[in-house]
Amino acid sequence: MNSDIQKLLENVKKGTVSVEDALLELKKEPFKDIGIAKLDFHRKIRQGTSEVIYGEGKTAEQIIKIMQTMKDGGIKTILITRLSEEKAGKITQAGIELDFHKDAGLGVSGIIPEPDGIGKIVIATGGTSDIPVAEEAALTAQILGNEVVRLYDVGVAGLHRLLSHLDEIMSATVIIAIAGMEGALASVIGGLADCPVIAVPTSVGYGACFEGLSALLSMLNSCASGVTVVNIDNGFGAGYFANMINHTKAKKE
Repeated sequence: MNSDIQKLLENVKKGTVSVEDALLELKKEPFKDIGIAKLDFHRKIRQGTSEVIYGEGKTAEQIIKIMQTMKDGGIKTILITRLSEEKAGKITQAGIELDFHKDAGLGVSGIIPEPDGIGKIVIATGGTSDIPVAEEAALTAQILGNEVVRLYDVGVAGLHRLLSHLDEIMSATVIIAIAGMEGALASVIGGLADCPVIAVPTSVGYGACFEGLSALLSMLNSCASGVTVVNIDNGFGAGYFANMINHTKAKKE
């Protein structure tokens, strides 16, 4: 594969292949099959972000093998979501550097980049019980190169708490609104903000919340324009999507 890339770059230098055509060819480069997984080393060049490891359902040994292969492939920052404390311990015992965030169930290995987004990502929660999901979103966004502002415990049960942060809300490039119960926070923020709002329903609440389904349906039925919704407890998905918005640049024709 390296010789093919070298030949491609030499043709770019000679002028027989355009930069655009070369970039397209690089985006088509194959994955690496290691038996337990097929690692996509060129995802960053296609999508702007390297592959992320979903830790749930994988053994620690599988995660270790995937991480070692990614590091050998030149990936400098590895993000692992839904990672248990037990698996994190086995990874560090294997000699792999890992920063484990227990509340978020998230592990990071490697360099954390400096923020280079076009603005700030604000993350707001209805209550403190929503913080684990919020931290998954916040850390994901930070690891992908974004400045994050946390506004925790600003739910509608005490609306004045949210209204005291209007400056942060109005200066955000994108806001992630995270709430359980009836999920009203997303609609309230959507009615205040002039930027996209990503709503994250959480499984926090009593019996009739149906483990987050109540909040999910409320958010899907929001009357505030500019609100989109990810799945229940999907902090990673919200943080990733917010990163894409915060790194959007005008495309030239």
